[in-house]
Amino acid sequence: MTEVRTGAVRMMQGNQACAEGAVAAGCRFFSGYPITPSSEIAEYLSIMLPRIGGRFIQMEDEIAAMGATIGASLTGVKSMTATSGPGFSLKQENIGYASMAEVPCVVVNVMRGGPSTGMPTLPAQMDVQQARWGSHGDRGVIVLTAKSAQETYSQTIRAFNLAERYMTPVILLLDEITGHTTEKVVIPDPATIEIVDRAKPTESPAEYMPYRLTEDCIPKLAPFGTGYRYNVTGLCHNETGFPTNDSHDIDCLVRRLTKKIEMYEDEIIRWSEIMLDDAEIGIFAYGSVARSANAAVRLCREAGCRAGLLEPTVLWPFPAKAVLEMARRVKAIVVPELNLGQMAREVELASRCSIPVHRLGRVDGNPITPQQIVDLVREVL
Repeated sequence: MTEVRTGAVRMMQGNQACAEGAVAAGCRFFSGYPITPSSEIAEYLSIMLPRIGGRFIQMEDEIAAMGATIGASLTGVKSMTATSGPGFSLKQENIGYASMAEVPCVVVNVMRGGPSTGMPTLPAQMDVQQARWGSHGDRGVIVLTAKSAQETYSQTIRAFNLAERYMTPVILLLDEITGHTTEKVVIPDPATIEIVDRAKPTESPAEYMPYRLTEDCIPKLAPFGTGYRYNVTGLCHNETGFPTNDSHDIDCLVRRLTKKIEMYEDEIIRWSEIMLDDAEIGIFAYGSVARSANAAVRLCREAGCRAGLLEPTVLWPFPAKAVLEMARRVKAIVVPELNLGQMAREVELASRCSIPVHRLGRVDGNPITPQQIVDLVREVL
């Protein structure tokens, strides 16, 4: 593997950019199980991490891979796992455990077609609702996405920063197109990269309560082995970390797991807009489909049709305010995605059903082309 120099312009696929971004963010542990189309992330990190004092483990299955990622994070090490489709399903129970125990880690899902084994080598965006609701129970969830190798690099870093800041698992949803497209990536100087590390407890071990209710709703978990002893469980627990059946403690815990994300939504949610100021038709697109949507906007404008694009880079929490604002400006919204309308439903809800929302879903393993989006925009007009 060629060494990557900072400031260098490199050609790399999205999966390699993900591995490079993880290392830049401070990731020093990866556990995973080979699965197409995410396997290159594990392959790159199996070489990169030992060179910098990190650890790579190929586990016996996806469930164990998620469990090992949680265990490593509890020692204070920034940890990540990567998977696709069926593997993401297997990880859900332990993702829920990490949410309840408030263990920061990053889960990358390079999406492929389903259900079941589906289309291992072809693209899809069929896991966006599973990313939000795949693990049972009420909790706040952070899910990022990326459309290019360059964006994958920066979004991987941001995923680690958000995980450490809000003490929660963060999911990065790529898709096969993004993961396997080879293109230019500029590796920035490390001094210019914002890195967030989890807050450490300031009280003594004798006074320490890992899940103490604080104004910011975010716990301070001491790394194992640093003199602080506490219990970690997936059961509802009180401030000490030990299980409880006290209704007040349970209510406080479950509400806090949601509140610690909701109260910071304005800091977490990000999106970009292209030519929306005077648009008649709005397009909502994410991941690799946003690239086709970007080209479609230009084609529409050249043909005299005022189309504009809203492109979220955070899918959950959902950018409802941005969608509602777009809905107030345009006559209709077009939502192209590689599924049968999973995020179109959210767009309809966020727009308060005030204008028509038109779905363009593709599930045959092929990408949505710019012309397909242009054709639907023309039909809408």
